[in-house]
Amino acid sequence: MIAEPADSGSLLSPGSGGPTILRILLGTQLRRLRTAKDITREAAGHAIRGSHAKISRLELGRVSFKERDVADLLTLYGVTDPDERAPLLALARQANSPGWWHKYTDLLPGWFEVYVGLEEAACTIRSYEIQFVPGLLQTRDYARSVILLANSAAPGDELDRRIDLRMRRQQRLTGPDAPVLWVVMDEAVLRRPLGGREIMRAQVEHLLHAIELPNVTLQIVPFERGGHAAAGGPFTLLRFRERELPDVVYMEQLDSALYLDKLEETERYMEVMDSLCVQADCAADSKRFLSRLRNELSD
Repeated sequence: MIAEPADSGSLLSPGSGGPTILRILLGTQLRRLRTAKDITREAAGHAIRGSHAKISRLELGRVSFKERDVADLLTLYGVTDPDERAPLLALARQANSPGWWHKYTDLLPGWFEVYVGLEEAACTIRSYEIQFVPGLLQTRDYARSVILLANSAAPGDELDRRIDLRMRRQQRLTGPDAPVLWVVMDEAVLRRPLGGREIMRAQVEHLLHAIELPNVTLQIVPFERGGHAAAGGPFTLLRFRERELPDVVYMEQLDSALYLDKLEETERYMEVMDSLCVQADCAADSKRFLSRLRNELSD
């Protein structure tokens, strides 16, 4: 499941994060208030003319909020002071504002739209990749080659929009409040000639430029290291500034994705990621590897 709420003793400022995070934060607070009053999901659902399942979806931030529903729930939970209600009602309004990626929703499956929202709000993104350069570090031509693998029959305008979405995601890396991006990449990613030699050379050149950014770190696990800690495959760890939010582990599958946020699960993946960073070449050696590879591809 995604973002199982953690208890918190404070109300939220409605100014942080994108709409995905705002919904999760609001759901977190509503769950805290409900459990503090020992009110069941069934009873809460009845108060807003819904079901316990609707309350569950609201508390997980998976659906949009009606301001009237939030107001009715706050009343049920005993939050009657206007000064206490106002921030949560404002948060409900902001949480329903579409993110910049809204215009791409016809292309985005629901499970990936959630990821884009989480990625947009994350302060730290740590990723392990074994097949492709991460989307946040892809060139336009390399992205086209990757996207074509699963969308070979897509018309040209749709393909361009899919690429535009990927390029738009990258703007966070150089924008205000940019996240820390720390990628561990298997050597196989760079040895696979996706799109051809010229595209791969340009991609390697792009990586060399990207790692000059102060918030971007890239480490490569060379073939000579043999087996390593992440035998289970690629994954991404997302961390957020909001202390109410747990870390989230994202693992993409063929036509779905798995989100883990329970502490015992995310801690295990954090341990694996830390082990990978020890087993991989350091950032300086990885830069030298990229430089050698660029020269090989230029010959």
